[in-house]
Amino acid sequence: MSETITQLHARKSVRAFTDEPVSEQDELAILEAACQAPTAGNQQLYSIIVARSQQQKDALAKSCDNQSFIAKAPLVLVFCADVRRWYEAFAADDAAEPREPGVGDALLAVVDATVAAQNAVVAAEALGLGSCYIGDILENAEAQRDILALPPYVMPACMLVIGHPTQQQRNRTKPRRFKLDTVVFEDRYRAQGAGEVAGAIAYKNEGRRETIAQFCARKWNSDFSREMTRSVRAWLSGFPFEG
Repeated sequence: MSETITQLHARKSVRAFTDEPVSEQDELAILEAACQAPTAGNQQLYSIIVARSQQQKDALAKSCDNQSFIAKAPLVLVFCADVRRWYEAFAADDAAEPREPGVGDALLAVVDATVAAQNAVVAAEALGLGSCYIGDILENAEAQRDILALPPYVMPACMLVIGHPTQQQRNRTKPRRFKLDTVVFEDRYRAQGAGEVAGAIAYKNEGRRETIAQFCARKWNSDFSREMTRSVRAWLSGFPFEG
């Protein structure tokens, strides 16, 4: 098995870091790797905001469900879906006559930004650094817009925290993933019955005592999940469904 594939299997979310900073060389390597990611039409429909100051990290931690480890992370990167850059270029060209950006453009940009973020995650792992995706950046749309000074047609897609893992984090067992036949189908989608799904989840959650109902209450029906839905609707409201 190649070293890259071995690292992909070994990689796990890290939420506790040592005090050692991420070097300028490693940060640059991560950002350059991110920008080499596949991208729709080579447009690079994203911008990456490095949360440099402690004040900025503190604000992001508070806006993302008060997760204190965000404020303590040596490197915090916000990947934004950015349709504005190209739209401004088109609008400045008298011959272009661009339509207004629509929700399809927004979702394509979200994919672009997320693919770039995953390249950053792989690069961080290769450098011996730990990382964690922060999906909560989608919550509290109004606050995030102010914190990050986001103009129209720019929205956060995901956030990464990166640093040197503590020894406890290095030793922590990576949670199981679903078996391939649970998520990989031939030619078309294969609907699965409740019993099969329950069995797949039981395999994935081996060793965990949380029931499906408890997980539903903690994640699916949680206040933060409902807020995320509201905020995503708020973000997408800036991109007309007809364009």
